[in-house]
Amino acid sequence: MKYNKSTQCVHTGGIVDQATRGTITPIYTSSAYDYLDVPSHAYPRYFNTPNQKVVSEKIAALENGEAGMIFSSGMAAISTVLFALLKQGDHAIFQNDLYGGTHHAIANEMERYGISYDFVESIETEDFASKIKPNTKVIYIETPSNPLLKLIDIESIASLAKSNDITTVIDNTFASPINQNPIDLGIDVVTHSGTKYLGGHSDICCGAVVTTQALADQIWNSAIHFGGSLNAQMCALLERSLKTLALRVKQQNANAQAIASFLEKHDKVDAVYYPGLTSHPQYELAKKQMHGFGGMLSFEVQADPDVFVKKLKIIPSAMSLGGVESTITSPVQTSHSKVSKEGRAKAGIKDNLVRLSVGIEDANDLIADIDQALKNA
Repeated sequence: MKYNKSTQCVHTGGIVDQATRGTITPIYTSSAYDYLDVPSHAYPRYFNTPNQKVVSEKIAALENGEAGMIFSSGMAAISTVLFALLKQGDHAIFQNDLYGGTHHAIANEMERYGISYDFVESIETEDFASKIKPNTKVIYIETPSNPLLKLIDIESIASLAKSNDITTVIDNTFASPINQNPIDLGIDVVTHSGTKYLGGHSDICCGAVVTTQALADQIWNSAIHFGGSLNAQMCALLERSLKTLALRVKQQNANAQAIASFLEKHDKVDAVYYPGLTSHPQYELAKKQMHGFGGMLSFEVQADPDVFVKKLKIIPSAMSLGGVESTITSPVQTSHSKVSKEGRAKAGIKDNLVRLSVGIEDANDLIADIDQALKNA
């Protein structure tokens, strides 16, 4: 039976403790398992211990995929996928305005392994098409993008790739599986920094991959060599967090919409980037491919951004996102600090841009805090 998201969050993948009949999956801390008379040899680095399998199945169900894998970080997931799908002599196409860590990894690692690549400056499908070469094997996108919340037409990119026998990979971190399911739109591989919305409490570092069983097997063959597995305790924390994912994201969506609408009218704000605003250039695309507009937004302040952030009383400055608590950061100083000033300028990331991860607090309290900080900065 196919369950809805909230039910999947709570029930999919869970293990009933046969010794006590407890309703919560036990934590299996062992790193040594019997190999005789068992269907498969469990080992943490093989991504197949009970707690690893529970969260992998839950995330795969939420993304409507056949198979999932859980990693020790988002970058472990992304790097493993890329090096599993690409080899020496291959070519890949990447959206330019990616998460800074991903962008930096591509620029510093790909050529060392004999893999060529192109960054696409725009978000238009035809510009991706113009970069395709006979040896292009992967197209990698991120939508909504970090930090300007740009949207790429997922279905269009997937169609382009399929017609050219190219594998598509998407970073779905900002949307979460509640707001967007790229596999339904034709994408082959979905990645997440699970540290963000999947964990949701700013106390877990993890990553996730969801895809077909065939591609999962291919990725697994590399993953066991790179060793980016997650331990049982962290998997158990992640499973607990996933049970409230749908509830958390629903509240974050509503809060972000209210804050974005407020900021759009504020005389101390130059620009607001949020796909749920009708003024967003891709608002119609957002309605087409997203179930909710997300808890992330960014805006340009007229004051010194550091002064503004220090004036906030409820919202702390922090580098991560997706937690139950709202956090704010300067992309120039954090997520995109490794991207050159010229590169940031090309992507439209200004020095006065701040990125807000909206939590589950009362929206009116958050708006009041932002308002007083803008006026006093």
